[in-house]
Parts: sequence; C-alpha cells; structure tokens
Amino acid sequence: MSIEDVILDHDKRGMYNLRPHLPEEFCIKAAYFIEDHPGPTIITTGFYILAAGKAETDGPPGAIAIGRALRTLGREVYYVSDKYTVDVLNGLDGDSSEVIEFPICGHSESEQFAKKLVKNLSPSLIISIERCSVTAEGAYRNMRGIDISDYTAKVDYIFDEQPCSIGIGDGGNEIGMGKLKEVISQFDNLPQDPAVTETSELLIASVSNWGGLGLVAGLSKVTGRNLLPSREDEADLIRESVHLGAVDGMSTKSENKVDSFTIEQDASVLDRLHAIVG
Repeated sequence: MSIEDVILDHDKRGMYNLRPHLPEEFCIKAAYFIEDHPGPTIITTGFYILAAGKAETDGPPGAIAIGRALRTLGREVYYVSDKYTVDVLNGLDGDSSEVIEFPICGHSESEQFAKKLVKNLSPSLIISIERCSVTAEGAYRNMRGIDISDYTAKVDYIFDEQPCSIGIGDGGNEIGMGKLKEVISQFDNLPQDPAVTETSELLIASVSNWGGLGLVAGLSKVTGRNLLPSREDEADLIRESVHLGAVDGMSTKSENKVDSFTIEQDASVLDRLHAIVG
C-alpha cells in the first residue's frame, strides 16, 4: 500500500483515471521537490461555495497541515487567499504564520498584486491546495461548471511570477491541474473546460485535504521524521474550520465533514498514512 493508494481511495470523481499520467510515487517526488527548493513558501487555498456564500472545509486544513510540517523543518510560511477564506486561515494558524488577502479584482490589478507579493516575500516555492484555476475561456468554475469568477481572486498570477510550484486537487478545476488539461477533458465525469494553470508538480487525491496529508507523508518519508498531524489535531482543524464559517462542499451545510466524508472517515485515511510513515 502506497501513499498514493491511500489518498486516492474512495474516489468519487474519477481522479483515479489521471493516475497513469503522473509519476507512480508523485507524493514522494513532490517531497523531494520541496527539499530541492529551500526557503520561504507561499501556500494558497480557499474554494468558494456558491450555494452557501462561504469557503469550503476542503483546503484550509490541508494547507495548515502542510504549513506546520514546513515550519517544523525550519521553513518560513505564508498563506494567501481571498476574503472568503482568510478568516478561516487566521483562525486556524494566524498566530504562527502570516495570512495575506489577495484582492478580488481585475486582471491588471491582480497581476500587479502578484508581482509585488512575490517581490516582497521572495518565495522559493508556491503550493496550492484546493484552489480554483482559471479555464481556457477565462472563467473560474466550480465542480458543477458554474462560473464563480466574481467570488474568486486571480491568485493564478502568483504562479506566473514564481514557477517552482506544487498543485493539489481532486476535481480537475484546481490550480495545478493544467498540467493534465488535455487528459482531463477526455473523461465525461471530469471538467470539459478544465483548469489551465500548471504547476511543477501535481498531486491528485479523492479529497484535496488528503492530498495535503499525502504530501506531508511524503515529506515524512524523505526527511525521516513523522510530520503528520495527530488524529486529534486533524479533527480539530476540521471542526474549527466549520466554527470559523467554512461549509462542507458537497452538502453546502455547516457540518463537520469534508466533501461529505466524516471526521471518522478522515481519521481512517490519516491512520493509514501514519502506518506507512511508521
């Protein structure tokens, strides 16, 4: 059983169809990529749920798990998102790492903001987890194909300024999935107008938070240190996300679930990753 087997279990959207198009141990490969790019790291996340008018629970917990692992390894970490998710990130980890709001604005303003951000922070690496990507037609679409551009900051421009990057997604419309855009559109159950923003490395998972844990598991294997959160810490991140206003992306309700999976189901995935890391 590999890290990739675990994070792609319970696949509901067809992510498993993309696995043959990625390296066999893509989590380990991404972990080595992190080691090869020491220095400050930007982590971006936050996906707007139109029916609720709020951010979803998938993304922020995974971002925090990655951020804490990187800080344990001595990295400086910055979180970037738009106004719908910054309060969640601040509530989860704002005392330890700076949370920066990327404004929801036009292309020119977004590009200038990204240029200034990268110049000021000088990141060696950017990681995106469950963050909507622009499509070829210039829109930001949710899993139902509905345009959410008015509620989504164009953080894609950061990746133009710093190409050393990692993307994590579970649906084909997230930053990083542009790496497989020609492949994604071949499957009926995946977006026909998929993400176009690419990243250096791509991780796929049944739930993006699990992809984040998979990346941390990969880092744990590479560094010889178990950097994964405990069951209790992981559960607290999900519960606190909900307390701070995030909703389950499937039901669009304020409940302690991530993409319809309960905290107990999430914990079983984490347990299996701990077993692999040893």
